[in-house]
Amino acid sequence: MQTPTLYLVVPCYNESEIIKLSIETINKKLESLINKKAIKKKSKIIFVNDGSKDNTLDLLKQYKTKLIEIISLSTNKGHQNALLAGLNYAKDNCDIAISLDCDLQDDIDLIDKFVEKYKEGFEIVYGVRNNRKEDSFFKAYSAMAFYKIMKFLGVDIVYNHADYRLLSNRVLKCLLEFKEVNLFLRGIIPMLGFKSCKLYYKRNKRVAGESKYPFIKMLSFAIDGITSFSIKPLRILNLIGILISLFSLIIGIWALISYFIGNTISGWTSIVVPMYFLGGIQIIGLGIIGEYIGKIYKESKKRPLYFVDEIIK
Repeated sequence: MQTPTLYLVVPCYNESEIIKLSIETINKKLESLINKKAIKKKSKIIFVNDGSKDNTLDLLKQYKTKLIEIISLSTNKGHQNALLAGLNYAKDNCDIAISLDCDLQDDIDLIDKFVEKYKEGFEIVYGVRNNRKEDSFFKAYSAMAFYKIMKFLGVDIVYNHADYRLLSNRVLKCLLEFKEVNLFLRGIIPMLGFKSCKLYYKRNKRVAGESKYPFIKMLSFAIDGITSFSIKPLRILNLIGILISLFSLIIGIWALISYFIGNTISGWTSIVVPMYFLGGIQIIGLGIIGEYIGKIYKESKKRPLYFVDEIIK
């Protein structure tokens, strides 16, 4: 296989505290690969500024090297859309693209192995965390629960994999044929079905700045992922409705028999508890249905996923 042209796609949002170190570290890695002739000299690093509100963009311009190109979005559109903007830009210029986070928590030394695996014939290479020891107890177990729920609902997702991955140009072009507004790349990419493998690594601690995924955002991301790829929540809701109806029928028969044999029980508990229970089920059901209707509403508008303000080469 010929030496590939590699594009590294790095979305960033409000990363002024770490952006200088990130540029230096990633630039050094790309230079090393070029010097070893593992990749072509025209390989690039694409930093995608996702409408940062701090001076991230100014710092990107200040510390830019000849290997770096910058795509600046007009406003914050979210990590998945920023990543897609970078991949869309890369597809016409590269043989392979690797996406990674700006915070340097992904082990960039794994990039060498990514390229090796591509040369062995793999078109998708997943970077997978080997443990979650650096995470808090809550974050580790909530993440584990998320992956298990996704698997239970029938979503083909790689356990402990985020967005650190290699995609060949062919895979990129197939990925960008998806036109949906509700993006969940971790679920879409395994659907493509090309030859893939996993590489395991130890995730580093964040050197500076704050995580861009607090609990509320993680929860929203999880709900988006589940409702974008599975209708099982609707089927489960339907099953609950059937079971409650059967239970209510049994209770009704029991109450009728009790009435005729004179064993009626006075009290409000038997009325209020089922009422609140059924009310809660109905509200949850409306919420789940609302999520799907909301997605249909967004998809029907077919609005652009992002707008590019400027490209700096």
